[in-house]
Amino acid sequence: MLDINELFREEYSVLEDARLAAADRQLSADACREKLWGVAKHYQRLIRESYRLISRSDRAERELNRMNEQLQQLAARLEYEATHDPLTAVFNRSAIINQINQGLTTGSVALILLDIDHFKRINDEYGHPMGDRVICSLVSRVRRAVPQSAAIGRVGGEEFTIVLPEARIEEAMIIASYIHASLNASPLEVLPQQWVTASFGVSLGAKESDFETLYSAADTALYTAKKRGRNQVALHEDFFRQPAKAC
Repeated sequence: MLDINELFREEYSVLEDARLAAADRQLSADACREKLWGVAKHYQRLIRESYRLISRSDRAERELNRMNEQLQQLAARLEYEATHDPLTAVFNRSAIINQINQGLTTGSVALILLDIDHFKRINDEYGHPMGDRVICSLVSRVRRAVPQSAAIGRVGGEEFTIVLPEARIEEAMIIASYIHASLNASPLEVLPQQWVTASFGVSLGAKESDFETLYSAADTALYTAKKRGRNQVALHEDFFRQPAKAC
């Protein structure tokens, strides 16, 4: 532990010498001036050292602030990279599952499952770089078609989810149909010579249900859309069943 008396031993010695000189009535004026000059020199040195320490402390504080800001930026970037798909910048699979499960704790969640039709053909005919551009262009179109409250996630190579918290099934069907119509209205900008379409499965999860149940229902509806010829929106069959009559 630092001893403050040891740190300022020389200064204490000079001050004590000056105090004794001031109490000595027999001391000549020249001797007093010499003692005073000694005090002044040490005081001047202390001021220089204090200024140097303050400047060094200010630099250290600025450096610490800079490093803290960099750490915060790094933490934010790492969190973003851990939760987002690097190609499309939408939520990745684990993050969108977390979004869905969180939403189901407070209310119902509507889920739209989107799968690009015949995507392998695009990769085979135009190459994987074009396939990546098609995916990004399609996601941009989806972003423009969904409300701000929606969360978009990539759950597979060409499969995406649109999560609509506290939405009714009718709202989800309207949004899915709007995206479907948008894709059929004009080709994607990156591939103007060919229409890129998608199949959609829609379902609704009740409060306190889970991701697996909701996703399975939407996936079943998506399979129905594909079986019917793709490029269409299908609703999970549970919504077409008549409620059982009470006995």
